[in-house]
Amino acid sequence: MHADFPTSDRVVKRVVVAGGGTAGWVTATALVRHLGPLIDITLIESDAIGTIGVGESTVPTFRGFHQLMKIREDRFMAEAQATVKLGIEFKNWGQVGDRYIHPFGTIGLQWSWMADFHHFWLHARAQGFGGELGEYCLEWMAGEANRMSLSSSVAPSYAYHIDAARYARFLRSLAEPAGVKRVEGKIRNVELAPESGHIAALVLESGTRIEGDLFIDCTGFRSLLLGEALGVGFEDWGQWIRTDRAVAVQSTSDGPAQPYTSAIAHEAGWRWRIPLQHRDGNGFVFASDFMSDDEAHARLLAEIEGEPIVDPWLVRFKTGTRTRAWHKNCVGLGLAGGFIEPLESTSIHLMMAAVTRLIEDFPFHGFDDALLDHFNRKSRLEFENIRDFIILHYHVTQRDDSPFWDHCRTMEIPDSLKERLALWRENGRAYQLGHELFRVDSWSSVLLGQGMHPRGYHHVAAMMPEPQLREELARMRKDIAGVVAEMPSHREFLRRYCPAELV
Repeated sequence: MHADFPTSDRVVKRVVVAGGGTAGWVTATALVRHLGPLIDITLIESDAIGTIGVGESTVPTFRGFHQLMKIREDRFMAEAQATVKLGIEFKNWGQVGDRYIHPFGTIGLQWSWMADFHHFWLHARAQGFGGELGEYCLEWMAGEANRMSLSSSVAPSYAYHIDAARYARFLRSLAEPAGVKRVEGKIRNVELAPESGHIAALVLESGTRIEGDLFIDCTGFRSLLLGEALGVGFEDWGQWIRTDRAVAVQSTSDGPAQPYTSAIAHEAGWRWRIPLQHRDGNGFVFASDFMSDDEAHARLLAEIEGEPIVDPWLVRFKTGTRTRAWHKNCVGLGLAGGFIEPLESTSIHLMMAAVTRLIEDFPFHGFDDALLDHFNRKSRLEFENIRDFIILHYHVTQRDDSPFWDHCRTMEIPDSLKERLALWRENGRAYQLGHELFRVDSWSSVLLGQGMHPRGYHHVAAMMPEPQLREELARMRKDIAGVVAEMPSHREFLRRYCPAELV
């Protein structure tokens, strides 16, 4: 403890992280890097308990989180055998045979504060010109060309594909030397204080008793602390997101790693492919009401590129959230706090956002209701906004080739999503509130990519004379094509930027 930090009025100092894996080590690393001199951190982890291990695709906020933690990017990428992710390729979502990319970058230019770029593109298309929407996005075009560079005239926005197990080990290598104490063992019992109902200690199977002031539940879907011990309920969103299982397998790489995740829809869900430097991650997400485990297992093995290098494993899940992410002196992070099916790769983002909020709202002086309510309100909003974006993919479809897609296309949806779709359908209006993860470009990419073309658009676009609009759009497409042409291949970028020698 540094002598220049007063401690006389602090009641919360001992932090216990229950569980390792990505969630546990993200939490411990962030806390020790930002609050290290102020708190003592113990992480309980058992080598005998496996991790889910399929959270291998991320979103661009991951980079910002690493920058806050001052993690060197090239070293991390080498350790986690990471590749670049410029967006997500969607196949067969609007109709069988369709394909589009949800890119991570900006589409076009902001020519008017009154209307986003897609209104100008829609106006151009109505006049018979303008090309494809993706031609105005650097990330989309670089992904299609399998190229990547950080030294080009305009750097793309990107995330990563990571090996989840290697990533957890990398974070552990940072956290333990910085002061995190790891304790090996399984949790046998959660002791509650009789008067307050707070968690007093965790008792391991060895008999070791670990006391704490603040407990962070990273025990996965079981939610051993927040759910089981404290009785915080789970709100199931299965009426909107019917997928509830995934079969996952790792395979050999079949060619150069593409700089995007693939999400390929099938008759009862979708299949992912995540390319890493040393292998691919694959999964078959499905709704158990519409497909059996055995059929999903067989389909995955039949459809993956490359050869399996491990036996496939089944993951059962529910999309939803705990009714309170923070209750008494326990915070649920990762799967213990809630889960949204992996279509847009939001699981690691949600845990990183939660630990960032925890650092901002750390209860140095106790667990008052105002602080907990503030934290829980922000957590709830984030989950609901991401939930609606995921439902969008399933609901806005013309597929009628299976009972699953018939259900998704015709089901009732949350009022919050109904409002968004009505605004888009009539006016081409998409929006992003300040707290939301997905931008206007994300909403417009998916809506247009899945065939929901609006009846109208903002007529400010018509104020630009047609010759000028034609010239501006042509110049934009040419500039982006020129930048992409200067980029090395994704494989060459990885070889230069994060070679194995860094490990």
